[in-house]
Amino acid sequence: MNSSTAQAPDNFDQAELDKFGALANRWWDPQGPQKPLHALNPVRLDYVKQRVTLNGATVLDVGCGAGLLSEALAREGAAVTATDLAPELIKVAKLHRLESKVEVDYLLQSVESLAQERPGSFDAITCMEMLEHVPDPSAIISACATLLKPGGQLFVSTLNRTPAAFALAIVGAEYVAGLLPKGTHHYQDFIKPAELAGWLREAGLQLEDVSGLAYEPWRNAARIIGRTDVNYLASARKPA
Repeated sequence: MNSSTAQAPDNFDQAELDKFGALANRWWDPQGPQKPLHALNPVRLDYVKQRVTLNGATVLDVGCGAGLLSEALAREGAAVTATDLAPELIKVAKLHRLESKVEVDYLLQSVESLAQERPGSFDAITCMEMLEHVPDPSAIISACATLLKPGGQLFVSTLNRTPAAFALAIVGAEYVAGLLPKGTHHYQDFIKPAELAGWLREAGLQLEDVSGLAYEPWRNAARIIGRTDVNYLASARKPA
């Protein structure tokens, strides 16, 4: 881990990094432990594409994992930088980059330290399925706001803290259907849209949209829906 990462040592949970790092070797397997993520990825990409012209844009993917969304954004013509704090995931992401020949600049670095180095550098930032896994999500939002250019957009996906989310995302997905490894999520870390909206306001960002995101395991596909009581996507803009 580089010295820049060490400047912000507190905003990660080592157990969470270890948990996802252990999945690194099968991250790109569409039938592996991250099977739902493969189904969510096209919907996440379309959500971004509808709001940002990616061709020629500078984009940052925060909490990139092994690069599923990062590579998808780059294929649309974006100049993509991607960050994660799990060394195993960054290693696999770089290896897959050699196979796919899709150029992404992968960094083993915290978004907070990157914000100190490159403020106002990105047209768009994605932070998908990551906020519910860190001790201080608001600090991630603040760092993203610093990294955005004026007029730039932040895209977030996370889980709502509701009984429905507990039933579907934890009991159903992890313990009944086995769609995700047990312990992937912790209910107390789920984020209500109102909480996210408050963090965005504090960071000087303007919330523009909140949309529900449904995963349908019987067809291994995802789609945008009106209900936001389980998974949801949000977009916010930095004033020009």
